[in-house]
Amino acid sequence: MTYLEPLMRQNFLEYASYVVVDRAIPDQRDGCKPVQRRILHTLFTMDDGKFNKVANVIGECMKLHPHGDASIGDALVVVANKGKALGNDNLGYFLEKQGNFGNVVTGDGAAAARYIECRLTPLAKDALFNPALTKYLPSYDGRREEPEALPAKVPVILMLGTEGIAVGMATTILPHNFAELIQAQIKILKGEKFRILPDFAQGGLMDASEYADGAGRVKLRAKLETDGDKMVVITEVPFGTTTESLMESIEAAVQKGKLKISDIVDKTGEEVRIELRLSRGVSAQDLIPQLYAYTDCEVPVNSNIVVIKDRKPIQTTVSQLLLWCTEQLQALIKAELEHELIGLVDKQHWLTLEQLFIENRVYKRIEEATSEEAVRKAVFTGMARFEHLFIRPMTDADVDRLLDIRIKRISQFDIDKNRKDIDDIVRAIKECKAKLKELVGTTIAWLEWLLGKYGKLFPRRTKVRSMEEIDVKAIAVANIKLGFDAETGFFGSAVKSADRELKVTEYDKIIVIFQDGVYRIMAPPEKTVLQGKILHLDIFDPEKGFAFTIVYRDKQKIPWAKKVHITSFIHDKEYELIKERAGKIDYLSTAPGGKVTCHMVPQPKQRVHEESFDLAKVEPCGLAARGTRIAERPTAKVVVDKKG
Repeated sequence: MTYLEPLMRQNFLEYASYVVVDRAIPDQRDGCKPVQRRILHTLFTMDDGKFNKVANVIGECMKLHPHGDASIGDALVVVANKGKALGNDNLGYFLEKQGNFGNVVTGDGAAAARYIECRLTPLAKDALFNPALTKYLPSYDGRREEPEALPAKVPVILMLGTEGIAVGMATTILPHNFAELIQAQIKILKGEKFRILPDFAQGGLMDASEYADGAGRVKLRAKLETDGDKMVVITEVPFGTTTESLMESIEAAVQKGKLKISDIVDKTGEEVRIELRLSRGVSAQDLIPQLYAYTDCEVPVNSNIVVIKDRKPIQTTVSQLLLWCTEQLQALIKAELEHELIGLVDKQHWLTLEQLFIENRVYKRIEEATSEEAVRKAVFTGMARFEHLFIRPMTDADVDRLLDIRIKRISQFDIDKNRKDIDDIVRAIKECKAKLKELVGTTIAWLEWLLGKYGKLFPRRTKVRSMEEIDVKAIAVANIKLGFDAETGFFGSAVKSADRELKVTEYDKIIVIFQDGVYRIMAPPEKTVLQGKILHLDIFDPEKGFAFTIVYRDKQKIPWAKKVHITSFIHDKEYELIKERAGKIDYLSTAPGGKVTCHMVPQPKQRVHEESFDLAKVEPCGLAARGTRIAERPTAKVVVDKKG
């Protein structure tokens, strides 16, 4: 056991770290989980402009991903369904699909990998790949190389959104609109304020008042339309739901009696259309708030942004992520320009050497050389007098290249074309240096170019609006019938043969007051026993409370009156209107006023046989107070004239 404990601790720590960093949580740099990065890299290496069988892509990707074909296939379908271009549902952000890739709206799964095809989109090629700037690592078996992170020039992590569950942590990043993200990056570079909100391919309505820059939540609703007064049509579903799950939630609400719908018809094809046909006595306008309250037509979605940065998980916000992505974009554009500049300078250097070597007939010097060393020396010596024209010092590699020039190339050498090529390169070098000098402007120009090329393809689909909280109590249908059987004392929804019935909602409260002064407040019960004579049984309104007046006699038969107002309570707790239940209530009324006549208990030599009291004079008191004494002597009978 002494040996096992440190071993288990070490193994669990390694496993947990692996799951967090290398499986479940996306990397901040390219927004990809490892399997997604490997899929995109595999498609890039396979790309020839044609569609590739997904089964082939999976096979190639398995050379980099050690967790089997199922995980690769599922992840590829998810990436393929991210983003939906206007007028072309098969064109996503990074993958163009061909065949049945499932449907995120209906919940239908994709066809088998051997029947479907995909390829990279132009956006993916423009924004995700640059082998010259990519750092590669050995694959799991050391036979191949895979990118440590893709040189992504767009905020992939916010475009795609993702969910992941790791050991001790989870991430939920909602998808955002491509064009709005690019516009926000331009504002960042210009030093302007910006605000980014989620956008979902399913459409629907969204209240983002509690989004809190990705640290809160959004409220999503289906798009509901009325077709006359007796039909409600669902045309868009909220993110995270499907037409199937939405209909199931509606059917469940109907079965519980919360909704009155006679028929549900799913006519979804290319567009969502679920028809809800209403029962008699229900209007479409009344049903819509009930659908939002009781079904998945309204769902909250929480956002919890956790990403990998510098090989460690961190919790962050949308603004911070976009700021990092913008800084990364500037760094990538700078690296691309510097790489391009190095290439241009090398090309200028070579064209200059070639021009000097051929125009000045330096190659003639090697005719008399008898050894390789003499040949190389002849070239160095012949080119030395033009050293002031070199772009950089000539190296052995340059000599080798000069010696590789064929006679045909020398004989057909075009001096004017060579000089034009050099001039073009000089202009390109100047442009490149100017772009590097104005890096912010260069980055903005690239973003504007990208926005102009792809922005219109991905318009916002989810409409943003503020939504009022639906008062479920106000729209609840009184669909629960409570019965009270006076003979047995049973009370509840399961009591069928009843002397009295109450129609209530599941949110209503019931108050019952017994003759011995005990009362309690409860939720609508299925079946319970009410023991004792009941004076009052009705619905209790917690907001208004319950005000009433009682007349009771204590153990000595002294009559008392008290006016009380019940406002607070604990469910099913018994409260006392008469202290220690020592007495009984003779009269209870919610109406104010009234005249009480107390008939005295007969006594020897008694002259006064009754006393009267005006209930309007009773002052309100607490529930525990005795109240106002309304007669001086024991009373045999209390009679109340409500008219006063």
